[in-house]
Amino acid sequence: MPQQFDYNSTRNKLILSEYGRNVQNMVKYIVALPTKEERNRYAQVVIDLMGFLNPHLRDVADFKHKLWDHLHIISDFQIDVDSPYPKPSPEAIHLKPEPLKYPHQRIKYKHYGKTIELMIEKAKSIEDPDRKRHMVQAVANFMKMAYVQWNKDSVTDESILNDLYNLSGGQLKLEENINLNRVEYRANPQNSSSTNTNRGRTNNQNNRGRTNNQNNNPRNSNNQNRNRNNGPKKY
Repeated sequence: MPQQFDYNSTRNKLILSEYGRNVQNMVKYIVALPTKEERNRYAQVVIDLMGFLNPHLRDVADFKHKLWDHLHIISDFQIDVDSPYPKPSPEAIHLKPEPLKYPHQRIKYKHYGKTIELMIEKAKSIEDPDRKRHMVQAVANFMKMAYVQWNKDSVTDESILNDLYNLSGGQLKLEENINLNRVEYRANPQNSSSTNTNRGRTNNQNNRGRTNNQNNNPRNSNNQNRNRNNGPKKY
């Protein structure tokens, strides 16, 4: 009769893989013990072993409580022992979180984002004229920066002020003699530095190649020999 091999694919699934299969087999053995006295004694041994295998759990608050909860989870909540802590319920362990509620808000100008619209609403509610003027100018400067970063191109102040006027429903505008901050799009400096580095390496390689070609060229060696022979003679 051929020998039957024991593969992981044929074994039961590990419930808590951080403790390994041996601990799971020990817990399975404890569940099948006939008396509670034996189960309590062996369960305490397994708890000590679980704490030894996972020393990082010692930094967790209520360390022993977590180990006993893991013991019940590994036994699939079937172990009958006198635990010093309340037995956890499967519903509490496998509790599913509430689904996240994603915002479904329409953004009029996506390159400005929702934050700009909130800032505009805040500026509209300001009653102090001086503070409101400074707030509107700050919002316009932020809009210009966001526009340049998104579109990777320059933009006129008139376009930004028109967008501000439209987003605010015609309630916010700046004086004509006020200029916004100058914003220019700049590419990633890391890319430019790497490009310059690559150019330097290429130039160095080309220079080395020219030097090697000159040294290996037989014409150059012949010319050097002639120059040596035609040098000044001593009598």
